[in-house]
Amino acid sequence: MENVTQADIKNARILIVDDESTNLLLLEKILRMAKYLNITCASSGEQALHLYREAPFDAVLLDLNMPGMNGFEMMAELQRIEGKSYAPVLVLTAQSDSATKLQALKSGAKDFLGKPFDRSEVLTRIHNMVEVRLLHNQLRDQNKILDEKVRERTHELEQTRLDIIRRLGRAAEYRDNETGLHIIRMSRFSQLIGLAAGMSEAEAELLLNASPMHDIGKIGIPDHILLKPGKFEPHEWETMKTHAAIGADLLTGEQFELMHHAAEIALTHHEKWDGSGYPRGLKAEDIPLAGRIVAIADVFDALTSSRPYKRAWPLEEALDFMREQSGRHFDPQLIDIFFATLPKILEVRDAYAEPEAG
Repeated sequence: MENVTQADIKNARILIVDDESTNLLLLEKILRMAKYLNITCASSGEQALHLYREAPFDAVLLDLNMPGMNGFEMMAELQRIEGKSYAPVLVLTAQSDSATKLQALKSGAKDFLGKPFDRSEVLTRIHNMVEVRLLHNQLRDQNKILDEKVRERTHELEQTRLDIIRRLGRAAEYRDNETGLHIIRMSRFSQLIGLAAGMSEAEAELLLNASPMHDIGKIGIPDHILLKPGKFEPHEWETMKTHAAIGADLLTGEQFELMHHAAEIALTHHEKWDGSGYPRGLKAEDIPLAGRIVAIADVFDALTSSRPYKRAWPLEEALDFMREQSGRHFDPQLIDIFFATLPKILEVRDAYAEPEAG
């Protein structure tokens, strides 16, 4: 933090508040002779508050006993304006009793000037108060800058982490002759279904960001099986099914909620409502909600997308299959939600359609 210079102090904004014009003139004269440049005078608390609200001052020299709004009432308003910040109030008083000083301190006063004024004391106390105020402002502004930098850095790290996650998901898809657009579509389908199923915005966004890694375990499947164009032999199919557990194993162990969620999805998105899925044969609501949602999103996009080894199903045929699998492969309630959300899902499908061949 930079030091406060004498030039900063002399340029500080000082407000003198007193209903006695002689006191105003005397204090202003003392300050101007000491080369203070920005001095404003107010003869009432109401006028002073109006000026303070327009632009806060670095020191307020405040008389306590004024008609209308007195000094105590004005300090209460200044406290509301400043909140947790430093309210730079120096009380002007001819009363030296401890009760008055204690009440002033409780009301927000930071220092006192006794009447009649002693020039050296006036200048010393004002100098000290202004210096503290300016240092406080510097620290506050520096903290704001640091907070903003921390927010920017946190956002940058979060975006980097999400980008890595999406690219990991794409790595698995590329090995399976699929494209990055598949994981964009299915993850957005999942988010839409999650929101319609009652997830909060934060929960649905977590689903959006975790679901791209659903098939990351395909990285561990040998090419001669993963890339086989024809039907799998029974032993090949058993190997292929291990990608769910492999994916969960790759993603398990991190403390991040996102990775925990991704591991759960990787493990359970091939489970089926009737218990005939893999790898654990979970049934109905024993399957986590995220896994049930991603199952619907993943299958629908797979059916309606072209691959080197298959044609895209016509939309109506794909929707008929989704209906047929309600209560078998898919959670019946979620299938109802899927169809209720279908217009938005189709908008996403069109927005992220595969590019035309050639």
